[in-house]
Amino acid sequence: MRYFLGLFFLFIFLNDSFAQNHELRAYLDSKQFYAPNDGNYVEFQLQFVGPSVNYIGQGNGLIGELAIQMNISQYDSVIASDAYRLTTPFMQDSIIGDFYDIKRFILKPGEYKFTITLQDLNSNNEPLKTSQNILVEDLSKSISISDIQIAEYASKGDGNSIFYKSGYDIIPRLATFFPDQLSAIPVYFEMYNTDQLIDSVFAVKQSITNAITNKEVEAFTKYTKLQKADVVPFLKKINIDKLVTGKYILNFTILNKSMIELSNQSYEFDRSKDVEDDYFSDEIVIDPAFQASITDDSVGYYLESLIPISKSNETKNILTISKVRDAEKARKYIQIYWLRTANEKAYEEWMKYKSQVQEIENFFSNSFQAGYETDRGRIYLKYGPPSHISKNDNSSSEYPYEIWQYNRIGSFNNKRFIFYNPNLTNNTHQLLHSDMIGEIKNLNWPSELSRGSGQNSQQHGSNSMDDFND
Repeated sequence: MRYFLGLFFLFIFLNDSFAQNHELRAYLDSKQFYAPNDGNYVEFQLQFVGPSVNYIGQGNGLIGELAIQMNISQYDSVIASDAYRLTTPFMQDSIIGDFYDIKRFILKPGEYKFTITLQDLNSNNEPLKTSQNILVEDLSKSISISDIQIAEYASKGDGNSIFYKSGYDIIPRLATFFPDQLSAIPVYFEMYNTDQLIDSVFAVKQSITNAITNKEVEAFTKYTKLQKADVVPFLKKINIDKLVTGKYILNFTILNKSMIELSNQSYEFDRSKDVEDDYFSDEIVIDPAFQASITDDSVGYYLESLIPISKSNETKNILTISKVRDAEKARKYIQIYWLRTANEKAYEEWMKYKSQVQEIENFFSNSFQAGYETDRGRIYLKYGPPSHISKNDNSSSEYPYEIWQYNRIGSFNNKRFIFYNPNLTNNTHQLLHSDMIGEIKNLNWPSELSRGSGQNSQQHGSNSMDDFND
């Protein structure tokens, strides 16, 4: 899978009111495409959170203005840059929505550093600035697939919009989370150089894989037959109404007539889908082994300890049972949960999990949280023990922190979590940032980790940055 500047956040929390001096919040993503007449290019996509912008009155509405600067460098030399002012759409005082911008840079294959600075011109706040390494691959020669673009919405275009590509206006969706209210994923990508094929047609295989179990969800495997060409655009709406809560990978593969794979591309996303789940608690007979493994005074504790590894609908069931304080129902739920999760190894897996819960209670609990309620406890139970931990409790410029590295989580490699203790009290480390899909992403974390984040905060955080990037 091609590595690119993935979705990341220029992330500063904003005030809820519409008073002046909001803190600007924006999302940035990048995608690589190829145009036969121009070459390889990278498209940088920006989504601005409308209420985070400071506006001035104009007529019967509001207008904001931003200054944007982008630089692309290689070996300390600036290869391409753009600096411009962006005027927001005309906003009604009571209807302030998000808005988008796109910039494209033609780049030769190679490694680059991309830097962006955003300034709200109606605010005295410091500019937002971040940088990221990007890799541009050569899509001009062999059969290949562009990055997958998820659309907020798409329509036929006439070429006059900045969002135009291959006959369509594609408004990008930068979030990778699809809640219950969204029943479809509009997908756009391009395939290049299929005119090199001997046959006039080829196939594209679509599949969705569970990112944790690495198993293909069979109902979503589809094949599409297409005519070869130098550029073949692909736009399709994938119905995910029946896709349950979980982490998934959407895959597309080019196949020739002999069903040989020629190229593939993938997109990772989170799905939240509440499904009614009947646990038949009145019909379940308690296994004596489960009965003996949980004492009356701990059954509520162990029931709620399942929350870190539960889906959203399962969590609702747990909280409902917990509120009524019915020990028998709690025991039944624990047993049924492990029967559905581990089948014939239910008791064995439950005892392993119980041991982990007890272990994190010893390490991570504090005066007001059980171990499984803490961020470190939740991550440990959800993903298992980390492969490596870097700790620093004695820095003069940073709050105490821990960086957990996982060599592998399901189908994901080399994922990291950084926890910090801004209160400097009794073991209360909070999750500050992670590059794991579905977890909090906060690209402002080095500044927040610094003691006394202000104008000089950018010079702090060198120790943690080195540890995080090791």
